Amino acid sequence: MNAIVAFIKPHKLADVTLALRKLEGLSGMTVADVRGFGRTRGEGSPDIVPDDVADFVSKTRIDVFCSDALAPVVVRTIEENAHTGAHGDGKIYVMDCLTALRISTGETGDEAI
Repeated sequence: MNAIVAFIKPHKLADVTLALRKLEGLSGMTVADVRGFGRTRGEGSPDIVPDDVADFVSKTRIDVFCSDALAPVVVRTIEENAHTGAHGDGKIYVMDCLTALRISTGETGDEAI
């Protein structure tokens, strides 16, 4: 199993969501509004949220857990649909997920996702 975490521009969420919904075998996703900074520390970004400590850029975080076979398709789908060509399009991270457990049924592994 893989855990995929993507940080994208908030206005691209609808495009990414619609594309991911079309993927057979994808059981779901989690979305959160987040803020932070990368290499440029938010300089020159129109999405800056002033804070006492730093100027943060607003992003949308997407978490997807899927089978190893589906992970490259999920990554490609997010990349293609989140891309604007402008600076700060975001990042995608792929990590191994050791196990999953569905609380309601006790299923584990790929069956739990």
